[in-house]
Amino acid sequence: MLQFIDTHTHNTDEAFEGCADELIGRALEAGVVKMLLPDIDSKERDAMFAYARRHADVCHPMLGLYPGSVDGDWREEIDRMCAYDRTGVVAVGEIGLDYHYGTEFKKEQQEALRVQLELASQWDLPVNIHLREATGDFLDIVRDCRHLHLRGNLHAFSGSAETFAQLSRLGDWYVAIGGVITFKNAAIAREVRDIPLSRILLETDAPYLAPVPYRGKRNESSLIPVIAGFLARCKGCSLEDVSDQTCRNARQLFKI
Repeated sequence: MLQFIDTHTHNTDEAFEGCADELIGRALEAGVVKMLLPDIDSKERDAMFAYARRHADVCHPMLGLYPGSVDGDWREEIDRMCAYDRTGVVAVGEIGLDYHYGTEFKKEQQEALRVQLELASQWDLPVNIHLREATGDFLDIVRDCRHLHLRGNLHAFSGSAETFAQLSRLGDWYVAIGGVITFKNAAIAREVRDIPLSRILLETDAPYLAPVPYRGKRNESSLIPVIAGFLARCKGCSLEDVSDQTCRNARQLFKI
């Protein structure tokens, strides 16, 4: 059986209440051998880490402050994050910038991102980046932080090959492709042709963004092969190529 790695799934989201443990079995049956769990904030952290410990052979936690959780108390949130046990943590994430719902805390998001990029460098961990409607500011910050020798990935990537090319000149970066690639007229289905497979990861962002033909339903890691198959068609390569290379990429970046 082909193997896959879901590099971004929220298995402790309330959408999975009462059935979160069942996700593991379905994922393994589909060939998904590893699942990476992004951190959001102190309100959800304990549950996510407990779940990761319960399924330690499959699940690996991240540690970070999600940009949507950044407000006037972000420094206290970072302090709580730094005090947390980093045992088993594979990345600082999900962190980043998100201006989609407004820019009230734009400055705070940028400051929190810079602090967490510095922490990732200190801890020798990659970063898992959430980026929405803030590409220019993100590239400026990464450019300012080149001395940190960052490595990481843009999760749920739906940008352009040119954006990835610009980012690649600033560090060791990958993009994670999810269900959006299967959506009708999705630009990423074209752009991904110009992004090397050696720089691509797979993800679901479950329970969100389920791929066609499951769009609108609850997403989960067992649907990774659907995304992988569509990516293979976009790239003009075999599903085996996608499986082998994306697993190799994930293991190299996250040291799993």
